[in-house]
Amino acid sequence: MKLRQAAFAALSLAISHVQRTYASALTTAIPAGQKMCFYAEVDKEKEKIGFYFAVQSGGTFDIDFEVRDPRDVVILDGKQERQGDYIMTANHIGEYSFCFENDMSTITEKLVDFDIMVESEPRKETPGKPSQLSEHTSALEESIFKLNGMLSSIERSQKYFHTRENRGFSIVKSTHDRIFWYSFLECIGIVGMACAQVYVLQTFFNRTGRKYKV
Repeated sequence: MKLRQAAFAALSLAISHVQRTYASALTTAIPAGQKMCFYAEVDKEKEKIGFYFAVQSGGTFDIDFEVRDPRDVVILDGKQERQGDYIMTANHIGEYSFCFENDMSTITEKLVDFDIMVESEPRKETPGKPSQLSEHTSALEESIFKLNGMLSSIERSQKYFHTRENRGFSIVKSTHDRIFWYSFLECIGIVGMACAQVYVLQTFFNRTGRKYKV
């Protein structure tokens, strides 16, 4: 019974810690020449902020970005980046902004997949008497946090392959369209050359009013 109670207490502790973590995974289209910002609220200092993004389609799959703290100070930025995965420590309480700029493009919009996560850094203290729960809770808690880390790694890998798939599909579609229009223009050119040859031959044999039988 004591072992079950210890395991239940450790599991409740880990779940309560996971509930303190919140994230927002979104996909948005950023039109050409525009800037879009998203915000995350931090209510405690030294919290961890995770920021991931990847350009799924549009142009050369790059975009400008910047992250500002509640004092409107730039703490992270990049130019013409295809994707990024960052972990930051919030030194100030308030609203953090995450902005994407598509100023370098005048026609093409960019489709961006991004994830903003805010997570408390310290773990909660283990409830109950340390002599009764410390040994069991520590082992179970560490196992749960390791599983959480492995799941996060798998999720990142899935996002990476999803991005590669979208980029590959975009390249294949662009190549297919180019081949189609090249073949279409080539057919028009061949038909035009055939018509021009017929016209030249008719003009050659009908010039000066003389007709020849071929």
